[in-house]
Amino acid sequence: MNNRVTSGFNPNLFHPFYFVRKGLYRAISQYAGRLGGTLMDFGCGSKPYQALFTVEKYIGVDYNGEGHTHENEAIDVFYDGKKIPFPDAYFDSVFTSEVFEHLFNLEEILPELHRVLKPKGKMLITCPFVWNEHEVPNDYARYTRFALEHLLEKHGFNILVTDKSGTFITTIFQMMVVYFSQHLFPRSSWIMKTGVSRFIIKFLFILMPNLTGYLLNAMLPERKDLYQNNILLVEKK
Repeated sequence: MNNRVTSGFNPNLFHPFYFVRKGLYRAISQYAGRLGGTLMDFGCGSKPYQALFTVEKYIGVDYNGEGHTHENEAIDVFYDGKKIPFPDAYFDSVFTSEVFEHLFNLEEILPELHRVLKPKGKMLITCPFVWNEHEVPNDYARYTRFALEHLLEKHGFNILVTDKSGTFITTIFQMMVVYFSQHLFPRSSWIMKTGVSRFIIKFLFILMPNLTGYLLNAMLPERKDLYQNNILLVEKK
């Protein structure tokens, strides 16, 4: 079992995904205590947030057909992309983070998640609203909170909490840093090969934009009509 959240998922200002991952870490920390018993981490990957949950049993389920390798991940059970291989009403709770955007058949999977949850079982969901294409071509959608609420209610869930991580300002600065780190100065570029030049680039194009965004976000009026992630806590009807 993980004793702490992987540092890259609770990052400092030198991290290129500072705003999005710090926002997710805070939101998941806030709501993790609402889940208990036997928990399924659906789309678990390396289970980066497992340490935030105090549950009796933590089972990671993932799909072995995505656009990346599962090497060094912590998957307990693979599923076939359609049917979750557990009996009805098996889990007390479900956690699924940054998964729904990859599901081309979300309306087939939601009934499965509903089926394996016990009555009144809770599910904590995070799903991006603003993010670049990733794990291509297995990147299907960006949902508003209204779309997610509609789909979840349609498939037998009550909405307990709808929340957002990120603000207008932090989202703009986050995507700027993503551009710098992934496209202007990717890890494979010659300028990132030496320690000195790598530090200078990270200082100028990661730390400084992150710090500027952090300060502006603290000083200016908050707007959340542009944001990074949806966070929903729902309950099986």
